[in-house]
Amino acid sequence: MNRKVLIVTGDGGESYETLYAVHRFQEEGDIVKIAAPSRRRLNLVMHDFEPGWDTYVERPGYCLDADLMIDEVVVGDYDAILLLGGRAPEYLRNHAVLLEIVREFDRQGKWVFAICHGIQILVTAGLADNRILTAYEHVRAEIEMGGGTYSTRQAVRDGNIITGQTWQSHPEFYREVFACFNQVSTNATAVNAQ
Repeated sequence: MNRKVLIVTGDGGESYETLYAVHRFQEEGDIVKIAAPSRRRLNLVMHDFEPGWDTYVERPGYCLDADLMIDEVVVGDYDAILLLGGRAPEYLRNHAVLLEIVREFDRQGKWVFAICHGIQILVTAGLADNRILTAYEHVRAEIEMGGGTYSTRQAVRDGNIITGQTWQSHPEFYREVFACFNQVSTNATAVNAQ
């Protein structure tokens, strides 16, 4: 479809979420760009659960090159932004330029997608207020402190924002993402046919 999707991550970003997103959008014919704090090879990680641990464990994942720096992003060049999880959001949510980019996507009514800990960036940008969102269960308090309502569903759409719990939510999350993309494409085709 040649939509342009901006994917935001950094060192410590969730490897599976990143690669799955890149490949899934490319499969649909979309153009994907990876934005990070610097343009270089990123060290991604894998989070999983082990018996006897109270929280997830982190292991090295695949590496991936960033296409551009967050500071270089022009919102008008993209149809959607995807904020990925992993550990990267804990520092990305403090990136003032990124927060303004996310707010601008929302102001322009463009699609804002976030999964797992990526929702931390949405909350810090002030986009949780009066929204229904889902995320990794331990991000619930942040959503609620940000004025949002936490949902236990695997994926949630609230207006132009779609959120997913974890990489285990990919089927529900991407069904919702592409349903919205296809709804817009169908509406645009109907308008152009008139």
